[in-house]
Amino acid sequence: MSTSEVTTRLWRVKRYPTWFASDATKELAASLLNFAVPLIALMVTDSPAQAGTIGAVGVVTALLFTLGGGVLADRHRRPALMLLGASIGVAIAGCFAILDGMSALSFSVLLVLNVFINARDGLFDVAGEAALKQVVPDDAMGRAQAANQGRGAAIQLAGGPLGGALLAVGGWLVALVAAASYGISAVGAWMLGRDEAPKMTEPQPSTTPTVVLRQSALVEAREGFAWLFSRVDLRGALWVAMLANLGFNSAMTTIMYSLQQTGHSPVVIGTISAVLGAVMLVGALVAPLLVPRFRGGAIVIASLVLCTLGTVALPLAHSVLSIMIVIGFAVFLVPALNSALMGYFMVAVPTELLGRANSASRLMSMGAMPLAPLIAGFGLTLVGRTGTLVVCAALTALAVILAVTNRGLRALPVERQWSTHAEKFSSPTAQ
Repeated sequence: MSTSEVTTRLWRVKRYPTWFASDATKELAASLLNFAVPLIALMVTDSPAQAGTIGAVGVVTALLFTLGGGVLADRHRRPALMLLGASIGVAIAGCFAILDGMSALSFSVLLVLNVFINARDGLFDVAGEAALKQVVPDDAMGRAQAANQGRGAAIQLAGGPLGGALLAVGGWLVALVAAASYGISAVGAWMLGRDEAPKMTEPQPSTTPTVVLRQSALVEAREGFAWLFSRVDLRGALWVAMLANLGFNSAMTTIMYSLQQTGHSPVVIGTISAVLGAVMLVGALVAPLLVPRFRGGAIVIASLVLCTLGTVALPLAHSVLSIMIVIGFAVFLVPALNSALMGYFMVAVPTELLGRANSASRLMSMGAMPLAPLIAGFGLTLVGRTGTLVVCAALTALAVILAVTNRGLRALPVERQWSTHAEKFSSPTAQ
């Protein structure tokens, strides 16, 4: 796409910088907590299996609560939900800091804390993602998603070493910094809501019995799945994403657990995370050049091939340096993949259905993720590092096979054709 075809300057969109700052600080807080919890669990329990159980329960909680989050995001003002979610994040992180300061963290306490952390993520993160469509026009959505990828990579780049350095002092300090980040996010969400144009009709208090409201929520949640599975341009990518996410994240968790068990410090583990973030940051800078020029399907398949090659090579990488090189190679095109898939998704989904469709998509693509910490934890215990990583490589290879043989995924066009392409599948009779 040539420069003349770009009609909107992303950073001049009135409310976008405020949305970006609020969502970024929320993501930083979540990144710090997600970095600290599994490592603290390993320190407390000295058991990869128990740490994996904590991680798996957390992922299941997030996936289940994201269904309710999608319904909330389509029923209520999204900036208000962002504000509430960030405020709850402050409270949870504050409790985390107090409990760690009292040396009260145990397997059961960490399990409960992780449930609350992930329940908050599931209920309120969808609102922030859905709010983006009300802030950014369609012709800038691909670049907005690329900016999100760059932001996420920068947070990972800084979050790993920052989390490791803070954890070296104490888990309480990680939690305090996370609480401060959630506080900044809350301020941004409040500013976003203050500047928001009036939305449709505000929900009115209902005298409907609770059981009917529950049934209504379930019906609304099902509408997101029904819409998603009616779209042949999107549904094929769900199974591919599920297998790819499971394979690569299981491999990464296996590496992190094995490094901790062999005596590497949180700072070293955080450095590996920083390298991953640095490579993805470079990939995010390249993504805006690739998405307008190459078919989305080709970008997705190329990225999956790199991920698979990297996962296949991980069993042979034992030194910290070699692990960094292999992981960096594997994730280079991931930002472009996410920009293509997520950008097209945001363009294709109607605004009033975006929260529920987003939840349905997340549940499907991430539905197997609770298995990742279990594969890593129990795999290390039962078959060791190499055997576990071989299983992970097989999963990512299967994702590549499904992607190459999926016609709908291969047909995803370049960015400037997204709106036209999506309209072909918007009628009830579209096949």
